Amino acid sequence: MSKPALNSPAPDFTAPVIGGKYKAGDTVTLSALRGQNVVLYFYPKDDTPGCTKQACALRDGWKEISKKAAVFGVSIDSVKKHAKFIQKYELPFPLIADEDQKIVNAYGVWVEKSMYGKTYMGTERSTFVIDKNGKISAVLEKVKPDEHLDAVLAAL
Repeated sequence: MSKPALNSPAPDFTAPVIGGKYKAGDTVTLSALRGQNVVLYFYPKDDTPGCTKQACALRDGWKEISKKAAVFGVSIDSVKKHAKFIQKYELPFPLIADEDQKIVNAYGVWVEKSMYGKTYMGTERSTFVIDKNGKISAVLEKVKPDEHLDAVLAAL
């Protein structure tokens, strides 16, 4: 699937979530977050170098970013792996477990990747900023972990 276009409605979903105000067993529904800006950042895998750098930058900028939007990380990792990642790095925001790959597909970030000459399917590091009305207000594609926080803040 292709990525949702700017100013189009953000694809809705209900998925398992943990962290922030969410506890094990909770789910989050995107449409229930209307009335606030939402940052959905998609990343490949918990506790890997780039993903850790990206998550920790958001953690370190939390005071500023949390005033502007609700932030959710999304990967295909399990809630259990997310909980360990959150605890290890003291992440203040929730992570969504997309084990069935419905959200990464709906947002067009489940893509063919290659490393060392081998191709495989994986999550593209991309971020979607969703406005208070549930529309896509920014799409940040293939963001670099070091530049992610600044790019998100600029988009808000």
